[in-house]
Amino acid sequence: MVISAMTEIIGSTPVFKFTDRDYPMPQGSMIYAKLEHLNPGGSIKDRLAQYLIEEGIKTGKITEKTTIIEPTAGNTGIGLALVALNYHLKTIFVVPEKFSLEKQQLMKALGARVINTPSAEGIVGAIQKSKELAKSIEPSYLPLQFENPDNPKAYYHSLGPEIVQELGVNLQSFVAGIGSGGTFAGTAKYLKEQIPTIRLIGVEPEGSILNGGEAHAHEIEGIGVEFIPPFLADLSIDGFETISDQEGFSHTRELAKKSGLLVGSSSGAAFVAALREVQRLPEGSAVLTIFADVADRYLSKGIYL
Repeated sequence: MVISAMTEIIGSTPVFKFTDRDYPMPQGSMIYAKLEHLNPGGSIKDRLAQYLIEEGIKTGKITEKTTIIEPTAGNTGIGLALVALNYHLKTIFVVPEKFSLEKQQLMKALGARVINTPSAEGIVGAIQKSKELAKSIEPSYLPLQFENPDNPKAYYHSLGPEIVQELGVNLQSFVAGIGSGGTFAGTAKYLKEQIPTIRLIGVEPEGSILNGGEAHAHEIEGIGVEFIPPFLADLSIDGFETISDQEGFSHTRELAKKSGLLVGSSSGAAFVAALREVQRLPEGSAVLTIFADVADRYLSKGIYL
């Protein structure tokens, strides 16, 4: 394959198959993991970034003079910065201080300006600061992944169809992390249309509120919410799995040592949830999960220590 832009290799990621020979699960059952950490920017958010910028250009919200401003934990910012390079667009990302230094350095490496907000204010504080910046910088475009309907559409039109093309419709459950909610909602909607009986299981870390817990700090990045994502409103979700930092990190390490999968802790958490889900199902069942990003951006967080 010969390419002239890194965006040409966004998507079409492979699927990894785990069986009852690899991990404890009912006989003949399997877990499929979509390896989204192999996107060029290192995460599933490359798909979103490409869709947001291309739709912004189509609708006239983005011109060659537009500055893109976005609150992000990092992966969406990396993806947006990567795609923005193709169009020579300026990017500014607002990131709570608590998120990994590696992700912030990668955004800067791709030409972005990074502005930090206090960790205590969480992503809500980053959203507020982004809106303030957008008012003072013209012309600018604020995609706001947390409320933009193009977020789930990005995955409905790319990830969902890829999964069905690769695995068919013999899937019993879809298990995936929830952050902004776009990945889960868009993919789940497409899968539910193709496989009406599929179970939908959301994954969150302890400290997220989807399962009724109180919001507090957690080490697992990329998933977890301080408010209910609007994209979940029209979904009939069968349940949520809440995963501790210890469980998420230990399974992340195991995925590396056992299978050579260098993925982030949200992937470890998703795998814990997938293992729980497959145990509930009959023998011979198939569970799909998503490994959303790569491990090297969390080394300063002690992901392998």
